[in-house]
Amino acid sequence: MLSARDVMKKSKVIPVMQVGSVKEALDTAEALLKGGIEVYEITLRTPSALGSIEAIAKEFENTFCGAGTVLTQEQFKQVEDAGANFAISPGLTQSLATYENKIPLIPGAATASEIMQGLEYGYDAFKLFPANVVGGVQALKSLYKPFESVVFCPTGGVNEKNVGEYLALENVLCVGGSWMIPTHLIQEKNYKMITKITQDLTTLLENNL
Repeated sequence: MLSARDVMKKSKVIPVMQVGSVKEALDTAEALLKGGIEVYEITLRTPSALGSIEAIAKEFENTFCGAGTVLTQEQFKQVEDAGANFAISPGLTQSLATYENKIPLIPGAATASEIMQGLEYGYDAFKLFPANVVGGVQALKSLYKPFESVVFCPTGGVNEKNVGEYLALENVLCVGGSWMIPTHLIQEKNYKMITKITQDLTTLLENNL
């Protein structure tokens, strides 16, 4: 099984999708793939999330699709059964930490105590969430010295203006965000623009990071 670090190294940016239908998920995944990003997180905040993960896993074999907002062992098993390649949680409970998972888990952490608790369970790669609320770049800089062995995927408030600042940090392997897939473009079915935004992003990453 891949580690959480392995997952985070697959893409500097992991788009976070909240989709209203399986068709919407497939079209969005295709648009992102055309733009050069093949790692996705689909949050379990909509009824179509599990079906979307399953459909993407079948339709786009070269992509790496994960499930976000995994809160319980039951949800963890559901996303594994749906074909998810990894799971992301906004936090870490004893129940999740002790689940005999078949795919990597990237647990959320927002404080030093939460990081320490994760380390006790063997986790050293976290989603910093919500990044913009808990201090963003400055918080990550402060956390680096006491936790030099720990890496993060900050999510929440990350956008095209600050993505470079986040990715320049030594303890950041990737970021999560949804700015490249704005809701209005999905509603308008303007997937060409999503591809264009993604292409601009991948060019920025290649040239500057």
